[in-house]
Amino acid sequence: MIKQIKLSSQARDKLIRIKSRTGIGQWNILCRWALVVSMKEASPPTVVDIPADSNVEMSWQVFGGELNELYWALVKARCYKDGLGTDEETVAQQFRLHLHRGIGYLATPSAISNIGDLINLALDEDK
Repeated sequence: MIKQIKLSSQARDKLIRIKSRTGIGQWNILCRWALVVSMKEASPPTVVDIPADSNVEMSWQVFGGELNELYWALVKARCYKDGLGTDEETVAQQFRLHLHRGIGYLATPSAISNIGDLINLALDEDK
């Protein structure tokens, strides 16, 4: 399981914008939403190198809270569904890719302007 999560500076900048639009002040809460929104997408995220070049860092425990094992299991199940390996390295890579893709989705200017939009985005069956 992942011990530390460090975001890219680009993801940090996007999260700052999302925080101001939603009023949600905790990085970990926004990151959970981002993960869920990305995992909702039918296609797996494109494999790209994502730099860990920001000052935003959190432990896996902080990211997942009481449900940290559930989040890990969800990513692992998604890896299996996508025909990828379920070893720790693959699951960790896919987590990072989903997290950053989801942050990108949430940061799209027309995607969310308040918490209600965030909920609708996560629940929308068409996305």
